[in-house]
Amino acid sequence: MSKRLQGKRVLITQADDYMGPDVIRLFEEHGAEIIANTSDLSQAGAVQELVQNSGHIDVLVANLAAPAGRFKPAPDTDANTFRRMYEVMVFPLQQLCSAVLPQMYERNKGKIVVFGSASGVKGMEGFTGYSSARTAQVGYVRSVGLEAAHHNVQVNLIAQNWVENPVYYPPAIQAREDFQARLKEQVPLGRLATGREDALFALFLASDESDFFVGQSIPFSGGWAQ
Repeated sequence: MSKRLQGKRVLITQADDYMGPDVIRLFEEHGAEIIANTSDLSQAGAVQELVQNSGHIDVLVANLAAPAGRFKPAPDTDANTFRRMYEVMVFPLQQLCSAVLPQMYERNKGKIVVFGSASGVKGMEGFTGYSSARTAQVGYVRSVGLEAAHHNVQVNLIAQNWVENPVYYPPAIQAREDFQARLKEQVPLGRLATGREDALFALFLASDESDFFVGQSIPFSGGWAQ
């Protein structure tokens, strides 16, 4: 098997949940040296300390997630919940990119893969805090991706939904009849993607095969978002 990340040092955040475990398994299969971070990056100085201690980084996988919470109309969304979505998913993204990009620019090579959400390109009624934070990620990647391209660094986002993972679709949720009905109604493919399928897409974006992708937020949702 060709090892597409042989010799690459990959920093992945929130490594113990969301898409972290699947990405780590696959990337290690392809020769990557993994720097797996599980710390709370919303804390002051946490990102800067992480990047400084990580040294050489060829690939950043910004795996940033928070539970979407229960359905609530915008007027009923409290300020603390709204703010927390940005503290977990938006501010650390800016800090991570700002800390990692200078070394990538110096080498004129690097990859940043952001695990985002299809709600950032389609929107979700009743989840204004979550959906707007995911939309902010999309706008950020679009902008910084253009800047980074001048230095041969590719920054892209996977706009996903309906992917097996312990945060959003644990086995208990998947087993419910109402969930299965909603899945068939809303997803043209009628199923969830496996974590490995999602990780394979991230592998492509992290590899040298994706050098012509710049600032893209690419739906990965079985047809839910296009």
